[in-house]
Amino acid sequence: MLSEKMTEALNQQINKEFYSAYLYLEMANYYADESLDGFQNWFNVQAKEEMAHAMLFVNYLLDHSCHVNLESIAKPGQTYNDYKAPLEASLKHEKEITASINNLYELSVQDNDYRTRQILDWFIREQYEEEVNAQNLIDRYEIFGEDKHALWEMNQDLLARTFVEPTIA
Repeated sequence: MLSEKMTEALNQQINKEFYSAYLYLEMANYYADESLDGFQNWFNVQAKEEMAHAMLFVNYLLDHSCHVNLESIAKPGQTYNDYKAPLEASLKHEKEITASINNLYELSVQDNDYRTRQILDWFIREQYEEEVNAQNLIDRYEIFGEDKHALWEMNQDLLARTFVEPTIA
């Protein structure tokens, strides 16, 4: 059985994951408005991943007969002045989510909650990947973003990204 504190913390994480999806959809919409469909695609896939992450937590709580408490999702309300700004904002956000996952892990250690620690091990690896991907996108943009032809090619590359349903193994 999960502690009340862990159940509450996991419910809060669900909300953070759904907020992440909203944030990435907003970024996708920004790029759509700028006619950068590859960047739009990259962030749409990112939004789907975040929704899937939320559902992993939802199912984990339900599997443990815990109540899932869905809260309102805040409107991101971001505005971007250039193509790089959403990329930097996504890295900053991923670092915040990593800190949140790390806090959950610390709580699982305090609770001697070995099952939750197992699922969080997957999320820790996932967050490492998320931060690396976000940083790589910034790095690529910094190299190519000022060259319109190179930016177009980067945009074309980002069109190839597809969503793969995550599984915790």
